[in-house]
Amino acid sequence: MGGWVLEVSKMAIYMAFPVAMFHWFNQPEYFERWVTDTKRQIFPREKQEDRDAIDEVIRKQREKKDMELLKALEEMERREKI
Repeated sequence: MGGWVLEVSKMAIYMAFPVAMFHWFNQPEYFERWVTDTKRQIFPREKQEDRDAIDEVIRKQREKKDMELLKALEEMERREKI
């Protein structure tokens, strides 16, 4: 078979490979760049027009809800008077 030199060499490779991969992939610059790029892909920057459109929809929905509540309140007051 191989002998003790082969066994020591295999053990060194078995131990060096995970340590080398850990060292390589845990570099702060690499990790920060990867996280930043991934975050930009998942959450692109908002455009001001999009934000304005969302705010407009929210404002309209609030006005609609306020009108519904006002009508319900007026109906309750009208019923109490009768």
